[in-house]
Amino acid sequence: MGLLQGATELFPVSSLGHAVLVPSLLHWSFKQSDPSFVPFLVLLHLGTAGALLFIYRAQWVELVRSFFTAALRGNIETPSERLSMLLLVGTIPAGILGVFLEHELKSLFASPTAAASFLTVNGFLMLGAEVLRRRAERLAAAGAQTRIEQEERFAVAEQISFKAAALVGACQALALLPGISRSGVTIGGGLMAGLRHQEAARFSFLLATPIIAAAGVLEIPQLLSNPVPLGEYLAAAALAGIAAYLSARFLLRYFRSGRLDPYGWYCAGAGILSLALLTFRP
Repeated sequence: MGLLQGATELFPVSSLGHAVLVPSLLHWSFKQSDPSFVPFLVLLHLGTAGALLFIYRAQWVELVRSFFTAALRGNIETPSERLSMLLLVGTIPAGILGVFLEHELKSLFASPTAAASFLTVNGFLMLGAEVLRRRAERLAAAGAQTRIEQEERFAVAEQISFKAAALVGACQALALLPGISRSGVTIGGGLMAGLRHQEAARFSFLLATPIIAAAGVLEIPQLLSNPVPLGEYLAAAALAGIAAYLSARFLLRYFRSGRLDPYGWYCAGAGILSLALLTFRP
């Protein structure tokens, strides 16, 4: 489970959907309805967040410093200060949804059928985002006089609007549903905001850390209050961190030229196949 979560959290294929589906499809003994299941998943996510913090450690030091500098000054002056505020805006939608719909969302974690359905939807969302992005690229190419002008039409993360950051944050809130990939929908939202794939992935990975840390503060005390094999759970979190580190390194290179399409087709196919297995198996 640790390796599975660490690999699928950053790949746009929904770690939560896989965590709900795989134990049911393989007839593993533990239950997703167990009170320790969600805190265990959050612990695995903290392993993922640790990997992202390590990769972006220098940038996070600058972002934290810039956030408090801008907040105390009362205005934004540097790109780093702007990015820190964009990340704050992007984190708010998922935080609000998680607080007010916590019990309703957790009830879906015990439903492999719901996870398979949302995984299918996730695939088509990513495919749709790529279709819209290609259309925007064609329009940009048609309106640009030179290649340089065409390149300048696409922003870096620090340049997007706060409205666009809120849109990406709303996409992240959808990932509280099992089967909807957080990285997939936030990268898709970044593409809609005018980012190239590599910049959309960077913004998505930075945006993951605050919401995972907040979930850890809320859920880990529940894990400690239950009689669980904590040593095994921590080992799983460490493996999740290793898998996430390798995944992030690969994806940051992949999105220099790669797209979401392969992952969209995978999610749609895996979701439909899972639904068939859950419905028609003996």
